[in-house]
Amino acid sequence: MYWPMGAPQVYAANRKRRKEPEFEDEEHGEAEVEENPPILGLRTSRSGHLIATITATTMTIWQASPTVVLAVACRSASSLQSYGPNVAVLLRPDASIAVVQTLNGFLVTYSITVDPNAQVYQQIHKDVKHYKPNDPNRLIYEQERAGFNEVNLKFRMVIRIDAGVAAALALDSELMVATRKPAAVQTIRWTPDESGKQTSTELTSRMAWMQKGSSIVSMVYDRAMNLAVWIANDGRAYAVQKHTGASGAPDQSQRLFRGYEFHAPKIGDFVARKAAINPRFSLLAIGCDQSDIHVYSAKDYVGSIPLSHRISAPASFSTTGHITCLSYSPDGYCLVAGYERGWATWSVYGKPGATSFGANEKLSESNEEYWLKGVSDLCWINGGFDLLLSCPNDDQLWALPMTKSAVTSAFLSANVSRTFLLSASSLMIYRGFDVPPTVNMPADASSWQHAAIPPNFLARQRPMRSATISHDGRYLAVAGKRGLAHYSISSGRWKTFDDTEAENAFVVRGGMCWYQYVLVAAVETDDAYELHLYSRELGLNAKGLLHIETLSSAAVVISLTGQDSLLVYTYENILYHYILNASGAAVTLVQVGQLALNGIVRSPARVRAVTWILPEIQMRDGDPSQDVAHASVLFLVDGKLVLLQSSTAEGDPKYEMRVIAHNVEYFDLMRDQGSLLNSPNQSLPESPTSEEVQTDPLSTTRGLRDSLWYFDGEHIRCWIDVQDILGSSSSEEGSAQTIAIPTDFYPTAIMLNRGVILGLDSELVQRSDIHFAFMRHSIRTQLFLPHTLRRLLSDGDTTAASLLALRYQALPYWSHALELLLHMVLDDEVEENVDGEESLMPSVISFLSTFPDYLDIVVQCTRKTEAPSWRTLFAYLPSPEQLFEESLEQGLLKTAGGYLLVLNTFQELDSSEQCIRLLQRAKKAGDWDLCKELARFLMALDTSGNTLRGALARMDLEALDAAAAKSSNDQKTPRFPTSNPIEHQMNGKPSGISELTIGKRQNTSRRILPCPTGLGISEDNHDPHSQD
Repeated sequence: MYWPMGAPQVYAANRKRRKEPEFEDEEHGEAEVEENPPILGLRTSRSGHLIATITATTMTIWQASPTVVLAVACRSASSLQSYGPNVAVLLRPDASIAVVQTLNGFLVTYSITVDPNAQVYQQIHKDVKHYKPNDPNRLIYEQERAGFNEVNLKFRMVIRIDAGVAAALALDSELMVATRKPAAVQTIRWTPDESGKQTSTELTSRMAWMQKGSSIVSMVYDRAMNLAVWIANDGRAYAVQKHTGASGAPDQSQRLFRGYEFHAPKIGDFVARKAAINPRFSLLAIGCDQSDIHVYSAKDYVGSIPLSHRISAPASFSTTGHITCLSYSPDGYCLVAGYERGWATWSVYGKPGATSFGANEKLSESNEEYWLKGVSDLCWINGGFDLLLSCPNDDQLWALPMTKSAVTSAFLSANVSRTFLLSASSLMIYRGFDVPPTVNMPADASSWQHAAIPPNFLARQRPMRSATISHDGRYLAVAGKRGLAHYSISSGRWKTFDDTEAENAFVVRGGMCWYQYVLVAAVETDDAYELHLYSRELGLNAKGLLHIETLSSAAVVISLTGQDSLLVYTYENILYHYILNASGAAVTLVQVGQLALNGIVRSPARVRAVTWILPEIQMRDGDPSQDVAHASVLFLVDGKLVLLQSSTAEGDPKYEMRVIAHNVEYFDLMRDQGSLLNSPNQSLPESPTSEEVQTDPLSTTRGLRDSLWYFDGEHIRCWIDVQDILGSSSSEEGSAQTIAIPTDFYPTAIMLNRGVILGLDSELVQRSDIHFAFMRHSIRTQLFLPHTLRRLLSDGDTTAASLLALRYQALPYWSHALELLLHMVLDDEVEENVDGEESLMPSVISFLSTFPDYLDIVVQCTRKTEAPSWRTLFAYLPSPEQLFEESLEQGLLKTAGGYLLVLNTFQELDSSEQCIRLLQRAKKAGDWDLCKELARFLMALDTSGNTLRGALARMDLEALDAAAAKSSNDQKTPRFPTSNPIEHQMNGKPSGISELTIGKRQNTSRRILPCPTGLGISEDNHDPHSQD
């Protein structure tokens, strides 16, 4: 997922200041004010290094990084009169040709050439300094002297389209144009073919797969999928491919295209306007007329394109306006949509991210921040680290910096287990993982550690392609266009190659991972594919290269699993198993097995991650060379989590393949996090254990150390025990159901030892004391313990629930987790009207009763639910009077006060006798605040004051008055309510009782029933990262 970070950089090709007229009279007339022409079109090359923009009269070629203007073509007055002003721009993918579409239906083409012998933006230094070869300023000085290669724009030709231009695409070998009258699609080759033919045309009326009478209004194309999406004027969308050759049938000889309709609008709704293609996940996104987005999954090229998911608009249509542009990030993990009045982002499977629709319109207008008010076009540059926006009636480009999860660049278990972000120039690590679980997690900016990438390495190799972190969080590594560098958290020092030739000798392809202090990198050199092992303790040179392992083909992904096993999956569709053998200072790779997957995985390039699950006996006592025969392999292919399970049949090993999850953005197999779970800083304090239970609850059959988690864009889902998946078959419905945990933020890591889901949330900051807005992200957490315990109890596995509780009950927010469990089950059963036989409440109540905070948990739940739900709750509990008596016996006076409210609501309060008894106990304990609140409660019951007078008469009145006088010096004297006594309304708010808050209250979907401070227990609602 991507998160905007900071304020956007603003660029303008010809920024003219508007000058106010100094005078205005009859002699001089009005002073002329020059307007800056707005940007009308924006395109980028496939590599993202060049950008083309147009205004009504000019075309500008930009360099993406650093962003500077390299060339400008201004059209003459005669050209504008003959062909009309510019309306759109196209750029050939290799940036060698630019095409400008004019209003009168002409296509003006320009050739773009780079002159390596001429430079622009050269800086001349008067004081010439001689830098040493290892001086970091030497490279900067040399770059300033060199400048950038000059780009020349040369007019090529004008193409006249008599039928009118409705849409156009610039492809590698041809220009594709959709015409209006007649409705057709015409292809124009950049150069004539062998027969001298340069154009070909097919009418849409002859395309049998299109609706009759429709015409094309928009087209997008993706080279990786070799697929185009056409949008017709009737709002339908088609997946289209061009025929590679003419068919043998006579009536098919002139067919140029074949296509399939996959999006059909309803009457007046879901009319397609914009489209985007995600080749990494095989998704087709359609932006609809009412600002919603429908995302389809392209399973094949013969029309199997079902709906994957729908994305609702970030605000109402009156707020967003029509959708204007739609684009996926280069790696496919982020979708961004531009609207007439703002923009929004989502994860690949629809989790909402940052948006501009929460901006203050007045501040945006006064600060001229047009990037918050609407987007006309957008594109990704700098490897996806910058989102370039153009706005309506604006001559500026707004480059919004983005940070992304390291999982998007390198899918490794260590990257998944820690919140680790990568930006254009730095790495960001959340340090909350190093805080013991009994200490509150930090949530402010100081909880992030920034590691700025060395400027020299960044200047040579930007943009960065991938990054990785070690399981213990001590080491980082980053790979650029070529070469790599690594960093130590403890020392704060980077290590880069001393020799730039050695750095440029390879490119990281397949990923990197840390094994203790050794960095394993899958690389590609000029003539070989290899695995390199580098020591953090040594420099990046020949001595620091510990081992080289040659591969027969390039690695797709690598993965570290178990204690010392390395899995390498290659483009040959072979999974190799290596053992990292450490002997003294030497570390080598020893291949112990391999698994051919031909016929199982159709496209190796689509595999995003791989790991495997070994039986416990094999991991503990087995021969590593036999791991392949016993392993069950997990593949993440596009968005499908695939299990390849070995069979026990005799003879050759056989494997059963089945898809166990769809729409998977990432997954986390907890047994791969062994080093993290066993870290001293991560271990929980020892919990009290019973004599009957002496085992580690996270190592039991139902333990969370064997859990498997994944995120599907909507919920975090979990299998408590991965053996449930292995033991089930694809034909068994519901045999391995997951726990679904909804979150209102993007989850980035599962903190198993804290029992929480960690995530990030984007926020737009606008302040009146600064003249610009900026984006930032904040840490968010959510407990997963209530959901996990609920599943165990619903399965009838109370033993596993008790074992899990033993592990987590030392957490400071354990009582709050149990309260959420009770609240969650109660809410669902009230809403669904569950009968007694199917109710889960008896099991939950029985489970809660084993904990010392049981009475507090119940009364807290009553305070956070409506009174009608109390009947359902207390149907499975002892009577409120009995709970009141138990609270008094245990000395829980404030808890007993909470049950007074329940007794009063149920009309079971015995002539205030319980309240008077509690008042006496509070007076005896010296809890004068509780005495004060009980006095207010008695006045609410009897406004005449007789009940309160009778209670005071039975007590030592002088001592109570003295204490009350002492208390009044610190707090205001309570105002006794003069309203009517409490009305016993099951669906209303009791009158005469003030609403006071104790401690920190969590937000719930239910209304919190008001009660006096002393009549509710002191809340122990600890948030995992709250500050005491």
